[in-house]
This record gives sequence, structure tokens and C-alpha cells, in this order.
Amino acid sequence: MPSISRRIPRAIKRHGGILLGAFGWVLVATCLTPASAQTEGADAAPGGLWERADLFGDMGGLRPGLQRVGVALTLQEISEVLGNVTGGIRTGADYDGLTTMGLSLDTEKAFGWAGGTLDASALQIHGRNLSSDNLGTLQTASGIEASRAIRLWELWYRQEFLGGKADLKLGQQSLDQEFMASQSSSLFVNTMMGWPMVPSADLYAGGPAYPLSSPGVRVRLQPSEALTVLAGVFDDNPPGGPFSDDSQLRGAEASGTRFNLNTGALWIGELQYAANPAPAKNCGTIACGLPGTYKLGAWYDSASFLDQRFDNNGRSLADPASNGNALRHRGNFSVYGVADQTVWRQTGGPKALNVFVRAMGAPEDRNLIDWSLNAGMTLKSPLPGRDDDTFGVGYGWAHVSGRASDLDRDTARFGDAAVPVRSAEHFIEVTYQYQVAPWWQLQPDFQYVIDPGGGIRNPQNAAQIVGDEAVFGLRTTITF
Repeated sequence: MPSISRRIPRAIKRHGGILLGAFGWVLVATCLTPASAQTEGADAAPGGLWERADLFGDMGGLRPGLQRVGVALTLQEISEVLGNVTGGIRTGADYDGLTTMGLSLDTEKAFGWAGGTLDASALQIHGRNLSSDNLGTLQTASGIEASRAIRLWELWYRQEFLGGKADLKLGQQSLDQEFMASQSSSLFVNTMMGWPMVPSADLYAGGPAYPLSSPGVRVRLQPSEALTVLAGVFDDNPPGGPFSDDSQLRGAEASGTRFNLNTGALWIGELQYAANPAPAKNCGTIACGLPGTYKLGAWYDSASFLDQRFDNNGRSLADPASNGNALRHRGNFSVYGVADQTVWRQTGGPKALNVFVRAMGAPEDRNLIDWSLNAGMTLKSPLPGRDDDTFGVGYGWAHVSGRASDLDRDTARFGDAAVPVRSAEHFIEVTYQYQVAPWWQLQPDFQYVIDPGGGIRNPQNAAQIVGDEAVFGLRTTITF
């Protein structure tokens, strides 16, 4: 098998024209964007089309009027086209999109109740999913991919205490908004750069993360400027169905208003340390105190989880004599760490180089994925005059648990000799986020996936495994 370093350049050489085409869209946008929108300190009138924060501005006075009574309205559309030109189950392209609407109420402005915030958000998911249609990957290509639906996302109340040093949040919450988060990795398109592979594969329905949420309570304590503690308990199974059930986006669960409380409890805690939260103005290296954030966390799920290899009599599930009832394990857990660090910053300028890494582990007997890793770098202001643009290179790794791999070997031993043994899946992502205007971003993206699914049989051709994939895409994000 060719090495990773040999396989990627070959694909880029073969399909580089498509990548250049995607970047061509960015050049077109550059030509269409007034110079005033590309240069900080432009002379255009404040609030002009290319300077305003939102496309619709103050909405004829609606936004300022709402703000006076404590209401903030947000509306955003993300649309993208992604396609694989090599490998996968088949080649082709899909469009998908996400509209997000949010309402937030400041209770002090509205009622005179200090420190309170009431928040509600809804999703409208449209288009198709390239990962399920064409790729067959573990680490799905886009963080907005989901089944089509109009649904409630989050609905919670937060109350601050101790002058903002502590707060309590109660209600329907999506954990990916606060837990396991990496600021730098959020630039990327691949799903696992947001909500990681371990919880995506090992929690019921992928856990309370986009497009799902669960009822729960979360507490935050900040004993010092550098130290923050997050902890919470949530229902572990947003739709309340079987482990891999995705009916949360179909039928009765499509609205997102089930508010399931009938399954296990998901406990989670995270310790965050902010290094150099206020670095010196002329600091350009780590030695003189550049900012960084370091997180250590763990979660525990009280529900039962199925063994990846054995039935409840100790036989392999691939054995014809097995009763087919997988052994059940009580509880599941994971430990993780996240690091975001600025390693270089231009003195007196906007350029900054950041690196990140996030690693997670879970028991192999009851989980499909026992280890996952994300890492990469981002460069702010990579080109002259493009102060608000960001370039990034990232890497993702998902390791199929030894117990699941052993089941593949058992399947081969008990009759299906051609079944592949899954091992690990890798992807490399190269992306460029182009800030056309404060309210509009264009983002060409390239991903190369090695051993999709960890090395799985192609459902369209049982004699072949799913081939390595070169995925090109273009995302546009508009804040209304």
C-alpha cells in the first residue's frame, strides 16, 4: 500500500485544476468587493453595505428597537457544494445548507432582572449529504450535514452570579457549543473539527450535539482570570431511540421538541486554563507570553452499551452458533485534552500563527472508535491586504477499536474470507476563509481521506474496498 505522503501529492497533481477553480471563485469575489471593504479604515460611510456587520443592517430600525428591550435577533445561512472526484462509494457532488435563527433576551433590559439570559434557536436543514451518499466515511466531510428538517435546536436560561464569575444554565442544550471546543479547529469544514469522532461514534445518536440537543444543567465557575471550570449533566440520548437511530430528524422527532428524559445520564466536566490571557502588545513569540488555552475533560454515560465483538454467552457475534445478542456493558466514558496556542504574532500587525491539538480516548470493548485526534495550524491575514482572512491546514485520525477489528477477523474466519479488517481513517484538510464583507465569507476547501471507514467494503462492489477520496468544496456563509 502506498504511503500517505505519496498518495496525497498524486491526487492533488491529478485534480489540482478543480481546487484552483474553487479558489478562482474567491478571486472573483475579490474583484467584486469594493476596495473599501478589503482595507481596514476605509473611507466609506459607516453602515454601508460592505462595512455593516449584518447584510440587512438595522432592518429599518427593527434591530435597535428590539435591543432597547433586551432582544437580540440573529439569522445566518451556510450553503456549500462538496464533491469527491476520486474514491468513495461513487464520485459526484452534493449541495447542502443550514439556516440558523436565534433569539436572545437580556432579562435586565427586559424586566430589570440582572444577570439573566433566555436563548432560543432553530434550524432549517436542507440539501443532501455527500458523506452518506458518496463517501462512507467515519469523519464526515461537513459539520452542517444532517437529515433535512425544521427543528428547535437550543432553548435555555442562564443566570450569572458573583459578578459574572459563575453562572448556571438550565434547559435544552447542545454540548458542542461549550465542551471539547477548540477555537482554531472551528475554522475547518470537516465535522470532526467541531464535535470530535469519539463522542460522535460512541454516544447514543452521536450525543447532544448539532443538530441535536438534550435537557440538562450546566454550571460554570471562574475562580481566576486564567482558570475556568465547566460541569454539567444531560440526558444522554436526544431522540430516545436505539443506539444508532437517526429518527431524530424524521417523523415525530423532526421538530426537536421531544425533550427526552427517559434514558441515561451524561455527566461531563472540563477544566480550562488560559495562558497569558493579556499578552504584551509587542509580544511575537511564545517565550514572551503569547496566549493559549488548555483544556482537560472527561464524560461518563450511565446507559448500557453493546460489546463490539462478543454476545452475552461469550461467543463471537460472527460465530454461526452465536445467539446474536451482544454483551451489554454498564456505562461508558472518555477522557480528552485540547490545546490551542498562538506560536507567533506579527509585531504591530494582524498576522498570527496558531496551532491546535485535541486527543480523546474511550474503552475499546464497547466502542467502535477508541481513539481520535485532531491537529492543525491556522494563519490569520495570510495575504497582503487580507487582514480578516484565515488559512488553515488540519489533520484528523479515527482509530477503529481492537474489539471491532477482531470481529472483522472473526467474520473472515467463520466464512467471509474477503471481509476487510478495519483499522483507522485519516483525513487532511486545506482551507481558506475569505472575508468578502463583515457579513459574508467564502471558503474553498480541500479534503483528502485515506482508508475511508477505516477500510471497508464498497457496498456497490463487494470485491473492492472504498478507495481514498479527494473532496473539493466551496462554502458561503451570510449573516443577515
